[in-house]
Amino acid sequence: MSKRVVYGLKPVHELVRANPRGVNVVYVATGSSRDAARELWDLCRDRGVTFEERDRAELDVLAGPEARHQGVVAIAGEFVHAELEDVLDDVEERGETPLIVVLDSVQDPHNLGAVIRSSHVLGAHAVVIAKDRAAPVTPAAVKASAGATEHIPVARVTNIARTLELLKERGIWAVGTVAAPGPAPWKVDLRGPTALVLGAEGKGLRPLVQKGCDTLVQVPMVGRVSSLNVSVTAGIMLYEVLRQRQGTGTAGN
Repeated sequence: MSKRVVYGLKPVHELVRANPRGVNVVYVATGSSRDAARELWDLCRDRGVTFEERDRAELDVLAGPEARHQGVVAIAGEFVHAELEDVLDDVEERGETPLIVVLDSVQDPHNLGAVIRSSHVLGAHAVVIAKDRAAPVTPAAVKASAGATEHIPVARVTNIARTLELLKERGIWAVGTVAAPGPAPWKVDLRGPTALVLGAEGKGLRPLVQKGCDTLVQVPMVGRVSSLNVSVTAGIMLYEVLRQRQGTGTAGN
């Protein structure tokens, strides 16, 4: 099995907490903050994970020259993607209302990580990414997610448009976000089974993917900048779903 590098205090902490068997070793820079190192050390000891000190220069090499590893680097097994059908089966078995985030050609790993983080925090059941022409779950994405990659399924699919068809067959409504004029998210009922479909930075949804959505919404903006970062849009849409489902407001209000 190929290995992957996870860096940053919070991502490594979440990795060890969620999947200790998948961690080969955790390295901490010599001279790191005693409190932070002690908490991670205690967690590794409790989970049976090897914990070692290394020179910061060694960690720089492991994590990469531009990585902000905070003096913590873990070597773990290959990231395991979820099967979307399995996720949907589990959600149905638990009697929950599906909420899936589908990303169309998002290529910035930091944006991917931020979307994964918001998806986990705001109650989505999975994030779907494409196998080609899209950012994979890299160490940078894991760091940007603050470790949320270890807590929410990430499914990788061959074709986003066909995946929307699959979701429709499972009774899930595809809601795409666009820059063109459209109803605001709070004007659309998002309380039922929903897939939020978000496009690439600058380009938005591809025509075929946009055509596959059941409805399109636009996040209203009043500033001079013409578009929002995809991770910000994801956060707004996810919060609106949460707001409606918790009964703090309904569509049209």
